[in-house]
Amino acid sequence: MTDILFVKPVLPRAGALVLPLAEGFTLDGLAKQADEATGGAISRGLEAAGFKGKKGQATTLWAPGGHLSRVVAVGLGAPGGGMGAAEAAGGAALPLIASEVEATVAAESLPAEEAAGLALALRLRGYRFDRYRTKESAEDKPKLVRVTIAVPDVAAAKAAHAPLSAIADGVFLTRDLVSEPPNVLYPAEMAERCRGLEKLGVTVEVLGPAEMEKLGFGALLGVAQGSAREARMVVMQWKGAADDAQPVAFIGKGVTFDTGGISIKPAGGMEDMKYDMAGAGTVIGLMAALAGRKAKVNAVGLVGLVENMPSHNAQRPGDVVTTCSGQTVEVINTDAEGRLVLADVLWYAQHRFKPRFMVDLATLTGAIVVALGHEHAGMFSNDDTLATQLSGAGQAVGEKVWRMPLGEAYDKALKSDIADMKNVGGRPGGSITAAQFLQRFIDTKDGAMPWAHLDIAGTAWASKDGATVPKGATAFGVRLLDRLVAEHYEG
Repeated sequence: MTDILFVKPVLPRAGALVLPLAEGFTLDGLAKQADEATGGAISRGLEAAGFKGKKGQATTLWAPGGHLSRVVAVGLGAPGGGMGAAEAAGGAALPLIASEVEATVAAESLPAEEAAGLALALRLRGYRFDRYRTKESAEDKPKLVRVTIAVPDVAAAKAAHAPLSAIADGVFLTRDLVSEPPNVLYPAEMAERCRGLEKLGVTVEVLGPAEMEKLGFGALLGVAQGSAREARMVVMQWKGAADDAQPVAFIGKGVTFDTGGISIKPAGGMEDMKYDMAGAGTVIGLMAALAGRKAKVNAVGLVGLVENMPSHNAQRPGDVVTTCSGQTVEVINTDAEGRLVLADVLWYAQHRFKPRFMVDLATLTGAIVVALGHEHAGMFSNDDTLATQLSGAGQAVGEKVWRMPLGEAYDKALKSDIADMKNVGGRPGGSITAAQFLQRFIDTKDGAMPWAHLDIAGTAWASKDGATVPKGATAFGVRLLDRLVAEHYEG
């Protein structure tokens, strides 16, 4: 992993120099010094390339002189673009300097917070999951060892970067989990990975099949019964506030591999179902981020971990299961398993912890991808305030959500002839009826319980590189929910 250091501005003697420049820029500070040291080659090169500092614009000047191997100019857009512009510039710069051993970023003109945001983007974009590569060529291996961020106030930049570094660690943990192959990461192993949070001060409790059976987890255990891999539920608690402060709660779907069960999926693309545990992976990474930055909040994270397999003992279409809530479900399609897992965990989380709100995350439906593509996660909520907070947090960190409807007309699609409900409501509005199913496990008997469901099926995995997200596992939701907590629920 590349080291990122904050230093006082000094013109580098070698390597790459990165210049974050806004529209209407003039070269000053290190940029001006470098231009003078190269006999004006930088200013001439930027003019010849037509570089205007527009957001997303990037230009590389090769071997301009002055011992620099390259100068990379990245656009910040209009002045005052804030953290979003700084992160976009950092993300754009990383692939252009990745083949260098060291690079310096001339960030003197950026406020400390924005310089820290640029550094965060460099880290996030530089993520690689290469645990299983044994024959990678030297040309393909990362070379970048060190990036120094030149700022006038080193202490302020370090202070701003410290919590962001903890968030990046949480993002990387999630990306690692979601990237793992399913023969390595199964329910018991994923539960053990959760125990690694104990070193951050998180209390971790792992429940096995016997404990869940006593709790009445008939829906979750019904999904798991077809696999030789036993189910687990993990409860993670971070206490950063007073002991009696009401916690916030996050719940994740953790299907470590989903064949569809007896309602088996087509073979094509089934390997992608290793990331059907991305909701749980996000909750784990979020708990690491909150603990790592010592968030002043009490938070609980619960993940239901199962493998959905089509064995002789697998759940059948037509089975009826009894959930932790006492409600019964007729299983019409065994490939609609994530909602069964969440049903038990949501009910348990609410009644054990009585949280201020609950947010669940799940790669729940293909229907949400049809509706929203890969640009937004689907958000369903029974609470306007929570929904507004989530939307704002998502906009701030670039993990956007789009609110979808809930309503009685959709709920009627879940009516069963022999049980309290079916687990599917048909093809029309499939992501909505899935959310309606989950809402039945939000208990309002003792008053309202703010709840939101994030369907991240279209955003958990990226098929191409983005500004701060390389191709692969995205860890969508870690930064979003951390921002939600930081802005509205700490202190």
